[in-house]
Amino acid sequence: MRTTQAQHRSSWGLAAGALAALGTTLVSSAAMAAGIGQPEPWQMDRQVAVTENARDIHTFEQGMHWLSFGISAFVLGLIVYCIFKFNAKANPVPSKTTHNTMIEVAWTIVPVLILVAVAIPSFRLLRTQLSDPKADVIVKVIGHAWYWSYEYPAVENGGGFTFDANIDEEKQPKLLGTDNDMVVPVNKIVKIQVTAADVLHSWAMPSFGFKIDAIPGRLNQFWFKAEREGTYHGQCSELCGARHAYMPITVQVVSEEAYAAWLAEGKTKFARLDDGSKFAQAK
Repeated sequence: MRTTQAQHRSSWGLAAGALAALGTTLVSSAAMAAGIGQPEPWQMDRQVAVTENARDIHTFEQGMHWLSFGISAFVLGLIVYCIFKFNAKANPVPSKTTHNTMIEVAWTIVPVLILVAVAIPSFRLLRTQLSDPKADVIVKVIGHAWYWSYEYPAVENGGGFTFDANIDEEKQPKLLGTDNDMVVPVNKIVKIQVTAADVLHSWAMPSFGFKIDAIPGRLNQFWFKAEREGTYHGQCSELCGARHAYMPITVQVVSEEAYAAWLAEGKTKFARLDDGSKFAQAK
């Protein structure tokens, strides 16, 4: 009887262990799942990159993690080796060595080589980010307390208008939707010129792999080329005041045809009179 009960307990224990392991695997998978254009619950990884620059940043970051892991494992191995090799029991007569030329040269040269190996891809990334390719689209972004304004210059297909993008708390994902979205064409170089009207802000878009400070009286610039259509969300990343958490950024990446149609529609939708009021509000 006891044997039978023990077997039942063992079976239940194995089943419970298997379920726990499965649950851990599912949670881990969910935690590592990266969202496309928006964060996911329990996400630990970066959002899916939709620009070449963002992919390069992710690759560089993962390489740094593996490098840090390798260095940590090496240092841990040295510590464990020293504990067992040079303890008082193994060495009743302590060594009187004061220095070792080879070791001193090695721990000077090796870190320098590691830093050089890290610097090369890092400088390459910076060069790409700070390059100034010919833009297909230019958008001026202005940070306000606490919303964003977007200015589209007049072009052949339309443009020549400005609109504000305020938070829309009814939209999903929560606190990341805006009443008016920034729209750009897919596979085109978009140049962003960023400034602020009052205090410091920061225009950040994780899926594009960049954020840029919005500074009053200064015009900062960045560029990206989104390779995938969709809706992408970001937020102000500079602590700018009481409603800092309510400054979302929404960018729609659409086809060239849809972008041209949006430009033409925006010419009327966002048109203003000289006093600043919209046509729809004029009497």
